[in-house]
Amino acid sequence: MEQAKISVLFVCMGNICRSPTGEGVFQHYVEHNGNADQFHIDSAGTIAYHTGEPADTRMRESAKKRGYLLKSLARKVTEQDIDTFDLIVAMDTDNLIELESLAGGSQQHLRLLGSFIEGYSDNDDAPSVPDPYYGGDAGFEQVLDMIESACPKMLSHCLELSNNK
Repeated sequence: MEQAKISVLFVCMGNICRSPTGEGVFQHYVEHNGNADQFHIDSAGTIAYHTGEPADTRMRESAKKRGYLLKSLARKVTEQDIDTFDLIVAMDTDNLIELESLAGGSQQHLRLLGSFIEGYSDNDDAPSVPDPYYGGDAGFEQVLDMIESACPKMLSHCLELSNNK
């Protein structure tokens, strides 16, 4: 019997900076660790303003310098996503609040990315990933740094979920 894939959805506001980066970096990380066939990874935004657009050019350029390709097109998160994905990773507390509203309240599979960064364990104390859209290059680099640092704990968490499926 084939094992069910673990599905992970990254969510930010417009789905053009932080969440497509989460998708691309985590996809690269699971592939590098030999787990690609165990995962379905996607991204979405809490607003539909950028639907159908690729990731922000500045974000794609910053990611490419580190060897990541951001290939997704923006879409809006749906109620079905809440029910379908095993783990939904919000980039900041505003997006987490939007997701909880869509889900009808707090749910265990709705997590802040910062909760996977070493030294943090839950949404209560986790840092938000700042939106780099209106800033300079350093903001895009910070997004990449935070996502990269969250990948090891996120992968472990997902493999644990897989064992409990």
